[in-house]
Amino acid sequence: MNSAHLEHLSSPAWAAALRTEVLPWLRANDLGDDVLEIGPGPGLTTDLLLDLTPRLTAVEVDPDLAAALTRRLHPTTAHIIHGDALTTELPPLRYTSALCLSMLHHMESPQAQDRLLARLATLLRPGATLLGIEALDTEPIRRGHTDDTYVPLDPDTLPHRLHTAGFTTPVITRTNAHQYRFTATTPAP
Repeated sequence: MNSAHLEHLSSPAWAAALRTEVLPWLRANDLGDDVLEIGPGPGLTTDLLLDLTPRLTAVEVDPDLAAALTRRLHPTTAHIIHGDALTTELPPLRYTSALCLSMLHHMESPQAQDRLLARLATLLRPGATLLGIEALDTEPIRRGHTDDTYVPLDPDTLPHRLHTAGFTTPVITRTNAHQYRFTATTPAP
């Protein structure tokens, strides 16, 4: 992640935007009591989740971000894991929801994104929800990702990708000119 992008994602302005724009959406979904967050970055979304669930696991691939988040959130109920969500050992069928908030486009390829989605389907309990936020492929978003890994997910093909990964009932909602949200569930028992 380039330094300007990281600075933005750590800023008080971004924290305020998350509280007003994302927190109501998170509250409107049943996250359950054991949440998995993938790619928390500096952890401003993690801060929101701590107030919404009694048990939170966050997996962050960047060692510096994971270490800083661990230090900042000690002692809370958050369990921060430094690792790659594709390979980090996590218990299957444990989590009541999983969140990928503006992180899938930082993965190196669509195939890696699909592998992560499929893995999440195995980590969630039956009937659990996957929630995500992603950037639309616009010029301002591309400029903001200069010198970053940026592999946008087309919202028109995402429902098929989610079904292929093992999810049902995908819902894609465009929130503004640069972003969309999605939800999907694992099959109920």
